[in-house]
Amino acid sequence: MAANSRFAVSVHMLAYLAFKQGQPVTSSEIASSVDTHPVLIRRLLTQLTRARLVTAQKGAHGGYALASSAQNISLREVFRAVEPAPDFGLSHFTPNTRCPVGNKIAAVLAKSFAKAQAQMEAELAAITIADIHREVASVCTGKH
Repeated sequence: MAANSRFAVSVHMLAYLAFKQGQPVTSSEIASSVDTHPVLIRRLLTQLTRARLVTAQKGAHGGYALASSAQNISLREVFRAVEPAPDFGLSHFTPNTRCPVGNKIAAVLAKSFAKAQAQMEAELAAITIADIHREVASVCTGKH
């Protein structure tokens, strides 16, 4: 799974769990909804479980469920659970430090990128899995 799809796939998974209304759901069933391999789903579920956004129930009738109400899970929590700390490419950015611009650009960019990251996360904090579920439900024409 591409690094840039982890967040979107995780939100999809949590919206699906909200759709299932607390019933334990297998990783295979979630993978079918996402249209990907269950191993990839299990990797993300492990991260979401560590972040206490999802619970795992073992056994024949086990599966995954939301750890709390969909209204209590923000997209910021999901983002922080599955995305590594972004560096916006700065870790591989090596400008010429003998150049006056090259010498200072990384620090200037880091400050600007941190500000943008904070604003994005503030927006994500205002959106919940319940909001996503409602929007999806409003356009869904069928049942799974």
